[in-house]
Amino acid sequence: MKRRDLLAAGAAGLIAPWANAQSSTWPAKGTIRLICQYPPGGLVDTVARLMAPHLSQALSQTVVVENRPGAGGLIGTEYASRQPADGYSLLVSHASVHVFAAATRRTLPFDPVNDFTHMGMLVEAPMVMLVRAQSPYQTLAQYLAAAKTKPVRYGTSGVGSANHLYGELLKIESQADQQDHVPYQGSAPAMQDLLGGQIDTVFDPVTTNVNQLKGGTLRALAVSTPSRLPALPNIPTFAEQGFPSLTGSQWLGLSGPKNLPAPIAQRLTTLIPQILAKPDVMVRLEELQTLPRKTPVLGNEFAQLIRSQITNWSAVAKRASVEVIA
Repeated sequence: MKRRDLLAAGAAGLIAPWANAQSSTWPAKGTIRLICQYPPGGLVDTVARLMAPHLSQALSQTVVVENRPGAGGLIGTEYASRQPADGYSLLVSHASVHVFAAATRRTLPFDPVNDFTHMGMLVEAPMVMLVRAQSPYQTLAQYLAAAKTKPVRYGTSGVGSANHLYGELLKIESQADQQDHVPYQGSAPAMQDLLGGQIDTVFDPVTTNVNQLKGGTLRALAVSTPSRLPALPNIPTFAEQGFPSLTGSQWLGLSGPKNLPAPIAQRLTTLIPQILAKPDVMVRLEELQTLPRKTPVLGNEFAQLIRSQITNWSAVAKRASVEVIA
């Protein structure tokens, strides 16, 4: 055996017992942090706080949610990627960062697939196209017909966001070229201008708009789910209106730093569908219209899904000339 092979074998012999020792005692060392890259009160934070007590019970260890917001989720995600791979620092990963930022930003401070151990998808947040109740557009077809003859304005939570790419994809697929993008610093100001009549429509996750839709303040022209939402059956899907390419969602997942020991990753992966099936979790997710897939997307399948979505949305960003340089 060559000297470099002996050295490699020796290093592997030292690493393997250390990794096994770490995973065999996990999580006896102490508190597990569930990192949330957005502020308290939002969807990611809500799901994190819904998951935390169930993870704590299953692992017989304290699990706390740690908010590290900033830069559209990049700060907390980068921070999570740089933590020790010992199972005590986990991340509620989000498609907004792992897919849409990856598809639109010239550079990222991490690799969205290779710098993480992706355990599985938790839930999906479908996108909805909204108009105010007084809007002249009763249907998506009416809106697109108008957008072929005069400028209409759609608002989103920012350049390069999932909302932005959904809007640009609709513009491309419908060939209704007079749809002008109006970016905002978040969904709240966009919604304020929608209700005030300064813009015509907003693309936004359905989760944050359920009450206004049920109350009649807003009307939805389309939702990005494969089939209609049982709680909002009057909202037609993009697919049934001729735009199947707009079927999709912003998912939330459970991830950790790369090289998380396999026994730890496997245990957490096994817990995902068990926790999501708990009655109190299901009730809350139903309220949010943010649901898990019927067939769980776990482990390598989840990582492959992230890769494929980055490829697909990068192509959309290129066609629409959407690039975030900062």
